[in-house]
Amino acid sequence: MSKTKTDAGGDDGERRGQPTMADVAKLAGVSAMTVSRVMNGKGLVRESTRQKVAEAIAALNYTPNQEARNLAGSKPIRIGFLYSNPSAAYLSEFLVGLLGQSGLNNVQLFVEKCEAGEKEEEQTRRLIENGLDGIILPPPLCDSEAVIDCIAAADIPAVVVACGLPDQRVGSVSIDDYQAAYRMARHLIALGHQRIGFVVGHPNQTASARRLAGYRAAIAETGADASEELVVQGMFTYRSGLDAAEHLLALADRPTAIFASNDDMAAAAVAVAHRLGLDVPGDLTVTGFDDTALATTIWPELTTVRQPIAEMAREAVQAVVRRVRALREGGPAAPEQVTMDFELVRRQSDAAPRTRPPSGLPLAPNRQRYVS
Repeated sequence: MSKTKTDAGGDDGERRGQPTMADVAKLAGVSAMTVSRVMNGKGLVRESTRQKVAEAIAALNYTPNQEARNLAGSKPIRIGFLYSNPSAAYLSEFLVGLLGQSGLNNVQLFVEKCEAGEKEEEQTRRLIENGLDGIILPPPLCDSEAVIDCIAAADIPAVVVACGLPDQRVGSVSIDDYQAAYRMARHLIALGHQRIGFVVGHPNQTASARRLAGYRAAIAETGADASEELVVQGMFTYRSGLDAAEHLLALADRPTAIFASNDDMAAAAVAVAHRLGLDVPGDLTVTGFDDTALATTIWPELTTVRQPIAEMAREAVQAVVRRVRALREGGPAAPEQVTMDFELVRRQSDAAPRTRPPSGLPLAPNRQRYVS
């Protein structure tokens, strides 16, 4: 088990031996102002630059605390972050949001990785024993009944992020996964695709089922091909995306489009298509979900659903802080359920099939925002 503590209190210049924002900027090869923009979610920053900053933050175990000096007279809020997500791109986005908001809210952040083979509830219990005020859980732990039961028994404020069907005992920050997948499937059908392969996410995550349901609803509504052979199980990993794409593209009547439940699996589908000599998007359209940095670091860049991961992490910190402060003041502190907007972002990986049947559906614009 690895354990990292980041403390948003104090002054960068006074923490002897601790990394500073200048150190992060130097390692990432950017200016300190750019680091500040990334961490605070302000200003336009390239996805590749955000990725470099996130990697530098993680490598240096940097925690911002400049704004926290203004809150020096207030008691810090101790929040635990327990994760076991295999997607490095997803975690980098999440970490940027967590660290940036922690610095603005006088939060001490305790980061724990749930190692393979360790019992989730035991790690959760150990984390709680550190005297935490709250806990944040990203996928897949946001769907762990054992972890939620442990938190509820301890009566600690908690927020789950990106959970398809959140437990009402905890707060949640999510998008409407059903509607997001539905919109993407309708977009592909509007392009003229009738046989659309769908790569399902890990079965231990409720968001996976919601995305599959959205895809199926669009297929049923429009009369597109609903053959079960077009739906393949994935695990939200690049490796599982390779296996799923190989299966779909080996079908006698292969699909003209593949919609993967995350960007890692979509990137793998693009790689398989290239290995088979297929042009993307000329011979095969590929779309993803999440809009992590990976979506813009492969060629062609992915058309995908943008789930605002860093913003969701920031909102999770704020939700925990609001609930903890309410409890400290003796007021009501019911868990908040927050649904955030998503966007369908068109890039270079989608196009009409070579022979386009009429669909009668409107195409999505290059960037379309959906307000839940």
